[in-house]
Amino acid sequence: MKNLALTAVMALATVFAAGNLSAQTALKDVAKVRDGIIFVGMAYEISEECDGISARLFRGLGYLRSLRSYARDLGFTEAEIDAYIDDDDEKDRLEAMARAELARLGVVAGQEATYCSVGRAQMAANTRVGWLLR
Repeated sequence: MKNLALTAVMALATVFAAGNLSAQTALKDVAKVRDGIIFVGMAYEISEECDGISARLFRGLGYLRSLRSYARDLGFTEAEIDAYIDDDDEKDRLEAMARAELARLGVVAGQEATYCSVGRAQMAANTRVGWLLR
């Protein structure tokens, strides 16, 4: 199976990395940031596995920038954000979470039709994942 697109998304997010870390909570525990990265990874994976669906690249990049801005607004430093983005263990954890959610939605690894079906359903429901697809 192809590497989950989340790895690529995390690499792209590095472009926007800066770095702030909050004393009250770890960035990995900020649901809006964590879930947002997972949503982008899921959308990218669907677009990679289903020929009939494309990722909205600029929308995805803008969304990642908004997550970075949100983290900064919470008091995280650019260094903290960068450390989170570059953390290989965290990438693995987020990939596992994204794959589990895709499977829960009906994706079967290696079966393009399941990615297409889930992608179309996400677009129809206008979920965050669907919003990142066309």
